[in-house]
Amino acid sequence: MTAPTASTASATAGPLSDIRVVELGSFIAGPYCGQLLADMGADLVKFEDPGKGDPMRQWGFAKKDGASVWWPVIGRNKKSVTIDLRKSQGQDILRRLLKDADVLLENFRPGTLEKWGLTVEALHAINPKLIIARVSGYGQYGPYAEKAGFAAVAEAMGGMRTINGYPDRLPTRTGLSIGDTLAGIYTAFGILAALHQRSRDGKGQVIDVGLTDAILASIEGVISEYSVTGHVRGRTGLTSPGFAPSNIYPTLDGHHIVIGANADTICKRLFAVMGMDFLMDDPRFATHGARGQPDNQAEIDRIIGDWTRTKPRDELLKLLDGASVPAGGVNDAAAVAADPHFRARDMVIEVDTPGFGRMLMQGIVPKLTRTPGAVRWTGARLGEHTDAVLKAAGYSQDEIAAMRQGGVL
Repeated sequence: MTAPTASTASATAGPLSDIRVVELGSFIAGPYCGQLLADMGADLVKFEDPGKGDPMRQWGFAKKDGASVWWPVIGRNKKSVTIDLRKSQGQDILRRLLKDADVLLENFRPGTLEKWGLTVEALHAINPKLIIARVSGYGQYGPYAEKAGFAAVAEAMGGMRTINGYPDRLPTRTGLSIGDTLAGIYTAFGILAALHQRSRDGKGQVIDVGLTDAILASIEGVISEYSVTGHVRGRTGLTSPGFAPSNIYPTLDGHHIVIGANADTICKRLFAVMGMDFLMDDPRFATHGARGQPDNQAEIDRIIGDWTRTKPRDELLKLLDGASVPAGGVNDAAAVAADPHFRARDMVIEVDTPGFGRMLMQGIVPKLTRTPGAVRWTGARLGEHTDAVLKAAGYSQDEIAAMRQGGVL
């Protein structure tokens, strides 16, 4: 398979270029879903509060001059309009834009749209084909639906945090707002499924995603294990019980590498490159099941760790790659940014951004060969597209000026 060329990417507007999306809400889950759609070419208009905007504009630890360097990423390819939805005129603008929209994406607390008279029934009366994607902490119904929700809480309640960390310490987070990201991905998937269904019957529908739903859907066999065997999976640190060798190992030059060789054929190749073929004759290590026994797993990790400590990282990775043993470095942001593979796949790209100049950011997933997505622009200035979007919707310049004077824009 060949990589899409720069000319290919620039020649296409993206596979979703005929899809109009209106994004309401803030922070991560809904806007990340919007980013995924806009990356694939969707014509996305993002509503923001006048004068304040999405808090993501100031979000994160590392900033430049008080501005978030995350905003250019999560705000990319979106048109920013400043409209106060708490005012009736702002709600009227939304109604007008939704007449011709394909998707309404919102991540307000359940009941917020209804409070403004924007019920599902009212929205479908405006546009029966409208797909309404709703992201919230716990979903639109259920005992917890009206509770305030954030990803950190969802990760804990959905069963993810209890299996992260070491058994003798408190449960830990993943280092990212993974609940938001997963919810954004599931919502984007739901939107594409609903668009496909609409192509069959011409009807819109509601997509309901809770952060807790997204976490629970992503924790593999944890619930099934409990249901059938009574086993409650807990925290196991660096290891995955029953899967060995699969761990992080130290190197001579102070780095660490990950080796995943729990399949028998791969483990045999690992032992060979270590010069320890005889380990496959040891009944403790001869099979996947045997290596997965707790004492045997600890012992094989000790043996491999003693070997990796004798060689620098790059030499180890070259040896393991040569033997087709899955392995890689434990990379920080600097290492990822410099990695030639990520650069070759346009997963680390350099773009022009307002206020930051040239900066690196992650590229677009998935890679489409014929109609790839593209970063057409990075996070827009607050309200940059307000006038253009309203004029396209039929508002005159005098009407726009009056609404701006009245605090609607």
